[in-house]
Amino acid sequence: MKTLIKNARIVNEGEIFSGELLIENGRIADLAIHPIAVDDETVIIQADGAYLLPGVIDDHVHFREPGLTHKGTIYSESRAAVAGGVTSFMEMPNTIPPTLTQELLEEKFLLAESNAVANYSFYMGVSNTNLEEVLKTDPARVCGLKIFLGASTGNMLVDNDEVLETIFSQTPLLVAVHSEDETIIQENIARYKARFGEDVPIHCHPEIRSEQACFTSTRNIIARARKHNTRLHILHLSTEKELSLLDTNIPLQNKRITAEVCVHHLWFSDASYATLGSRIKWNPAVKTDSDRAALFAGLCNGTIDVVATDHAPHRWEEKDHPYFDCPSGGPLVQHSLVALCDLAKQKGLPMTFVADKMSHSVAECFKIVDRGYLRKGYYADIVLVKDNVEWKVTRDNIRYQCGWSPFEGTRFTHRVTHTFVNGNLVWENGQLHDEVKGKRLEFDR
Repeated sequence: MKTLIKNARIVNEGEIFSGELLIENGRIADLAIHPIAVDDETVIIQADGAYLLPGVIDDHVHFREPGLTHKGTIYSESRAAVAGGVTSFMEMPNTIPPTLTQELLEEKFLLAESNAVANYSFYMGVSNTNLEEVLKTDPARVCGLKIFLGASTGNMLVDNDEVLETIFSQTPLLVAVHSEDETIIQENIARYKARFGEDVPIHCHPEIRSEQACFTSTRNIIARARKHNTRLHILHLSTEKELSLLDTNIPLQNKRITAEVCVHHLWFSDASYATLGSRIKWNPAVKTDSDRAALFAGLCNGTIDVVATDHAPHRWEEKDHPYFDCPSGGPLVQHSLVALCDLAKQKGLPMTFVADKMSHSVAECFKIVDRGYLRKGYYADIVLVKDNVEWKVTRDNIRYQCGWSPFEGTRFTHRVTHTFVNGNLVWENGQLHDEVKGKRLEFDR
């Protein structure tokens, strides 16, 4: 079966041009500024001037399966993902049980094979006691290792120096880290409990999960990576101060240390706690407006390499609790692409910026095979986005299983109209065609 997308503004590798794209057998067969010849059986889709981008690759999600399926599942959250133009995801190991053995890792891949509407990979989790299992991980078949340097949802804190030293000196995989210093966090908790008891105000979250906690951890883990030339990826940067630790003016393909920023750290600031409260409680915390501005500037100048979500749904009944009883995390995959499109528009940046930070650069960071670009022969993971179309996020159009969003009430000016996964149309003008179409990601390592 062939599908031809006509009259699109094609966004790819730093260029935007009006043209057509042909899909055949799940891959991109042609793209051109001139009309592409097709037969009468080809399905024609009129883009009507919409932007045509490579599908978003989100390197940081928590889809909650197995063990936490009251919050979300691979099926439910991948459906929400494709509704937002996310065609591939990499999922974290803090499920129940945590993904700490090769057997449990492969069980998640089997779950996704039967349930993922989008393409998928899963991180191998690291603990203080599973070093032998970690070192068995296949770099061509698994996106990376995940290390929690600060305790978060799932309690997978790794603080054994011998384990860290062995992994950083021996693994050929990308090592992704949640970088917060647990000692500093616990000291801050004790200080705020002494002041407020158990009733700590939510706006104190960025003072507890503080700038110094982030900076200290990131400084230390970068020093360890430089010592061993480890392929390190810093997840969800949240502070301006951490940017001083990262390489600048180095092409992405030459970097051994890369960094991610999440949409919520670009969109919200500590002023947002007054109205949104626990809806924006994440680890690391949303911090100051100055941090937010610096993170966006770092994204623009190449200090930060990719944009992701840290999508982490909880039921509202769980989030609607006092500070210490409220879990951190929130749902984002349905709205990340349109949010970055709107931010880019506000700052006068072209859509090529969005394609680079959400697709091209993610593919480069992780060495993903045949995805992340609009190239002949690559998988047809494609999203169409219309601009200057205002719409409002409401409970009626939220696709997350948990049923809420920190963006509820927000009006966006970009809208995802079509999403293709491996050449299959899975989202079309508000309707899901949600047959399982995802494939396991492969890596050129």
